[in-house]
Amino acid sequence: MTEAPVVERPNRRPRPEIDPDPRPNAEKWLIGVFTGVPILALAAAIPLAWGRFLGWTDVLITAVFYLISAGGITVGYHRYFTHGSFKANRPLKIFLAVAGGMAMQGPLITWVADHRRHHKHSDKEMDPHSPWRFGDDWKALAKGLVWAHYGWLFNGDRTSKERFAKDLLNDRDLVRLHRWFPGLVALSFLLPAVLGGLLTMSWAGALTALFWAGLVRISLVHHVTWSINSICHTFGTEHFESRDKSRNVWWLAIPSLGESWHNLHHCDPTSARHGVLKGQVDISARIIWMFEKAGWARDVRWPTQERIDSKRAKQPQ
Repeated sequence: MTEAPVVERPNRRPRPEIDPDPRPNAEKWLIGVFTGVPILALAAAIPLAWGRFLGWTDVLITAVFYLISAGGITVGYHRYFTHGSFKANRPLKIFLAVAGGMAMQGPLITWVADHRRHHKHSDKEMDPHSPWRFGDDWKALAKGLVWAHYGWLFNGDRTSKERFAKDLLNDRDLVRLHRWFPGLVALSFLLPAVLGGLLTMSWAGALTALFWAGLVRISLVHHVTWSINSICHTFGTEHFESRDKSRNVWWLAIPSLGESWHNLHHCDPTSARHGVLKGQVDISARIIWMFEKAGWARDVRWPTQERIDSKRAKQPQ
């Protein structure tokens, strides 16, 4: 009886989760500029709004671009590209990638890789933005909240896109839009200014729209998104079983378009709806529902009542 030949298997080393090359200082400076300038604009917004630097056209344009860019993050970057909560046709896929880029939270594939690493290590050592990073006493938590909200953006470690977002790297459309991120940033400022100028037929209208629907709107979207990382992993209620400290924060539900029902999301990440209990408004889920009705989205992962009940947190006896 002859022995079967030994087949040599290739040495498959696990792909590292962190890129070997650290984030360059120039990139950190750019992050500081693109997040810091909108913060300064937000600080200036209150005294300017008290005067005559805010009109109804500015309010309207800001609301529209807030919905587009914030929805690009919640529906696009998060529920679609990161978690695959539904499938989209090619025009919708491209639109969501563009809309998310206009929120100025980084290139698409980088964002997705970071968020997938967050879910794998949620509130543990390798989580890129856990508020529990430094401990659980009040001083450590205060430091952790600052880290989770903003500080982590300047960390030298870069999540491996090859490890966490290989599927997106294989999509030519998404790779192209990932590389065009600087152009999407420019578009996020130019479109409101052009629209404001056309609606008011004045340079002043273009300037105020640039300020409110550009700088202030971007800062608002930034802070609402960062609050999901910080506040929603520290404070709030827990209705579902999860292996981390994710919580629901009701007062963030409207500005976050439903993302602050964070406890259910970490319990069931691929669910297209995060606000599943009575009174939990989830605007992002409604947007996905409209996409589905229009025939642009399919195979939506809507949670069933049986699945919701199976994940409810056990109440103490």
